[in-house]
Amino acid sequence: QLQLVESGGGLVRAGGSLRLSCGASGIIFNINAMGWYRQAPGKQRELVARITSGGNTNYADSVKGRFTISRDNAKNTVYLQMNSLKPEDTAVYYCHAARVTGDYWGQGTQVTVSS
Repeated sequence: QLQLVESGGGLVRAGGSLRLSCGASGIIFNINAMGWYRQAPGKQRELVARITSGGNTNYADSVKGRFTISRDNAKNTVYLQMNSLKPEDTAVYYCHAARVTGDYWGQGTQVTVSS
């Protein structure tokens, strides 16, 4: 099994920054990609950013230029640096890992951006 644990959420004012971390443990090989999704109240879960095992990244249009996804392979950790945060970024952020055997999710971390 693969376990994902997020940290780094919190309350921040608009224009501020936060960095989310997602640590992977357990059976950590053959991970094709890792990423961050978010879900705001009353909305569907959406992809925020994703990084493949080859280092390719992609972002939701709404966060391009503000968010950066990165990874530290030695620490089995993926990060999401979020700058210039907006109230509409408020959501629960979930770490995700994709393997041939299936998808894995973290428990989620709340990000709240006040105006």
